[in-house]
Amino acid sequence: MAEIEVEDNPQRHRYEATSGQELLGVALYEREGDVLVLTHTVVDRAAEGHGVGSALARTALDTARDHGLRVLPRCPFMAGWVERHPEYADLVA
Repeated sequence: MAEIEVEDNPQRHRYEATSGQELLGVALYEREGDVLVLTHTVVDRAAEGHGVGSALARTALDTARDHGLRVLPRCPFMAGWVERHPEYADLVA
């Protein structure tokens, strides 16, 4: 699989993971003041196991940290990812 790129699409309230022109997955979010609520993550079946979900999580969390936001991982995938990566635990609201 080619390199995974993740970008924020604020108009659609989601982070989008792509490889070339192909959409591999999305992480949906809502903003509640200074809290980024991560609501749902979807990865294309063909891309599962290739780090797409991790790329989405890392980008969302790093962006939240860069902007001084707290994070509320309501999505089970994101909550589990934060648990496995304690370096992001300080962001959890």
